Amino acid sequence: MLRTAMIAVGALLLLPLFLAGQGLADRAKAPEDARAYILWPPNGAVINGGKLWVRMGLQNMGVAPAGISHADTGHHHLLVDTDLTNPDEPIPNDKQHLHFGAGQTEARLELPPGVHTLQMVLGDAEHVPHNPPVMSDKVTITVR
Repeated sequence: MLRTAMIAVGALLLLPLFLAGQGLADRAKAPEDARAYILWPPNGAVINGGKLWVRMGLQNMGVAPAGISHADTGHHHLLVDTDLTNPDEPIPNDKQHLHFGAGQTEARLELPPGVHTLQMVLGDAEHVPHNPPVMSDKVTITVR
């Protein structure tokens, strides 16, 4: 009886660890040589007027619309003035996390004056970053 109770308590204590690992197991795998990058604007660019095109690139993976699940594909998300907070969760959809679920590789943005950071993250069919995350270096721009 005591042995059964100890096994049950042990299983309950290990359950959160097992469930926490499930998110990582479910993330789409990315090739080790996959690379995301921002073609435009370049790091350090000064943009007059705040309207700009952002062009995103991807190497050794393909682009597919949101909801379409194929190996080694995903769609672009642009992080504006923020960081990726949790790679095990879907990327939020708000003013700082822009989704390009139709498979777009470029976007027109309008930013207020000031210093801004841009970073592209590839999301899978469900907007979850790949494992490991495929993301560009941050690009810092100044809008005048």
